[in-house]
Amino acid sequence: MLRILIADDHRLVIDGLLLMLQEAEDLCCVGEASNGVEALEILSRETVDVLLLDLNMPQMDGLECCKIVRERYPATRVLALSMMRELSLVKAMLKQGASGFLLKNAGKDEVLDGIRKVAEGKQAFSEAILESLMNSFSQKPAKTSGSPYPTISRREKQILQLIYDEKTTQEIADELFISFGTVETHRRNLLLKLNARNTAGLVKAAIEFNLLAGEG
Repeated sequence: MLRILIADDHRLVIDGLLLMLQEAEDLCCVGEASNGVEALEILSRETVDVLLLDLNMPQMDGLECCKIVRERYPATRVLALSMMRELSLVKAMLKQGASGFLLKNAGKDEVLDGIRKVAEGKQAFSEAILESLMNSFSQKPAKTSGSPYPTISRREKQILQLIYDEKTTQEIADELFISFGTVETHRRNLLLKLNARNTAGLVKAAIEFNLLAGEG
């Protein structure tokens, strides 16, 4: 019986995964976490074969959690499960020790098969992720500006500029005519993409890599 830990900040996702696991006789869920901190706490007291790990979570994101898991609990395999398919993030998770990367639109069979594969020491990827990885390996390296970070969207640049201008989340939402929650989602995505821990880290990255709305 493979022991599975689910770490995701969306209850709907956890419930869906639990239903999948209940239908598999060889898999059982030994814990649920809504962020990386909770996942590590569960790992400190439970034996876990496979950690299903979301990338974008509060308190501690998937990248940081994955790194710590590989250092403290090397016997636990990490399988990333996310809606974020940007290749740089996939490669970052693999660099931190993840054994695979599945998209959240994966079907039941794909998820269960992926869990079993990584538990056996193999790798598991959604077809779209695998295709992107293969293409990146086959293409010649393109000239870049030297930034190790992924490209951020126009909206993310706008929000980064307003964060730099010391605007609060509510002020940003009002200025851009979007919801408070949408701003927070963009902010979490920026923290993840830029490998920053807080607002100060975002500002530092914005200056260092010319990522503000008026730059580049």
